[in-house]
Amino acid sequence: MSTTPTLQNTDTALALNEWHFPVQGMSCASCVARVERSLRSIAGVTEASVNFATEQASVKARSDIRMDTLKAAVEKAGYAVGDASLRLRIDGMTCASCVARVEKALRRLPGVLSAEVNLATETAEVTVSGATVTVTHLIAAVVKAGYQTSEIQDAGAAGPADRPGADWRPIALAAALSAPLMLPMVGLLFGKHWMLNGWLQLALATPVQFWLGARFYRAGWKALRAATGNMDLLVAIGTSAAYGLSAYQLLVHGEQGMAHLYFEASAVVITLVLLGKWMEARAKRQTTEAIRALNALRPETARRRRDGGDQEVAVAQLRVGDLVVVRPGERIAVDGEIIEGATQVDESLITGESLPVNKHVGDRVTGGAVNAEGLIVVRTTAVGAESTLARIVRMVESAQAKKRRFSGWWTRSAPCLCLWSSGWLSSRCWAGAWLAQERATGRPPSSMRSPCW
Repeated sequence: MSTTPTLQNTDTALALNEWHFPVQGMSCASCVARVERSLRSIAGVTEASVNFATEQASVKARSDIRMDTLKAAVEKAGYAVGDASLRLRIDGMTCASCVARVEKALRRLPGVLSAEVNLATETAEVTVSGATVTVTHLIAAVVKAGYQTSEIQDAGAAGPADRPGADWRPIALAAALSAPLMLPMVGLLFGKHWMLNGWLQLALATPVQFWLGARFYRAGWKALRAATGNMDLLVAIGTSAAYGLSAYQLLVHGEQGMAHLYFEASAVVITLVLLGKWMEARAKRQTTEAIRALNALRPETARRRRDGGDQEVAVAQLRVGDLVVVRPGERIAVDGEIIEGATQVDESLITGESLPVNKHVGDRVTGGAVNAEGLIVVRTTAVGAESTLARIVRMVESAQAKKRRFSGWWTRSAPCLCLWSSGWLSSRCWAGAWLAQERATGRPPSSMRSPCW
């Protein structure tokens, strides 16, 4: 089976993507013909062949045809495409635009059925068809988009909550440097003129702009390299325009009197955005604490009964049908059914009920619940990703990953807003500099001069 998509050029100068994916459910040559006919009916598919012996389909189609379209055609014919789910940890995302860019980079790979990125947990859930796309391909696509990534081996691995909290000291320093720049505005409320010297304003604004605000330039540069835009790029463009115009006015016209300076605008904007980033990181950390608390309820080991003896093994080694012994006071390691003993179980993690529930032979128990009294033997019915706790964690993460319709519009329009804002700010800066030059020479703007001036 080929593990890399290939690109070919046709006479019409259109790139062709080639997919190789497994087809499940075929039983004869007629099934092969039915699948091939369904795939070839898709507009843009130039070639489709199915190997009955290996149960593999090979399709060549235009680059605008996505894998989910091919999957729908196979399912319409009455068969299924084998798929697998992979999880990645994504580092470096700062806003919803980053999420959209990573999802777009992953979905562009031939063989990717779906890709959902969760900004709160900084993870990506990717569904691929068979072995057509490997983790290496996914990592390469994310790195090309400008982010760092790694595979999550443990489904219960925690996200950003494992990392230290966001540092508040840069925000405090930025606020301390920006406060004197805001002082003249406060003075105007009381009829006072407290304008600082221009060079002092430059000294206060420079570290905020290029030291404390360096993260915006780094993230903005990554966005430019990926030929897209994000919030960091907008902040970098806007504050750089205010700082650059102020520095120009100070250097060129500073000796001719108090020039129009906007150092306070660039410094305060960066300070407020840094504060917002800190609050977002704090909220993100608190959001993931619920998931971490659920993961912490799952025991790492269990006591498996086999051949008349009990042996302590890792929960990952348990399989459906295994017998697990749970002593009083221990947490139940797996979802299962009691086949021996009676007890009371604290199931508050699921029901919220603080009183223990009586359990007897034949009753079902949930992994993570506490066995209050009595030794019981449980036959395993669900382990790993199919356990109740794991499904609850997945639902919480899925709810966090859902995006409103307006959010999708905003992320798509961010590059256009970057271009518009950069053009508008550049024109304003040059117009302001030109008017200042005209006023400094004592002449009206050229558009206001008479023909015989």
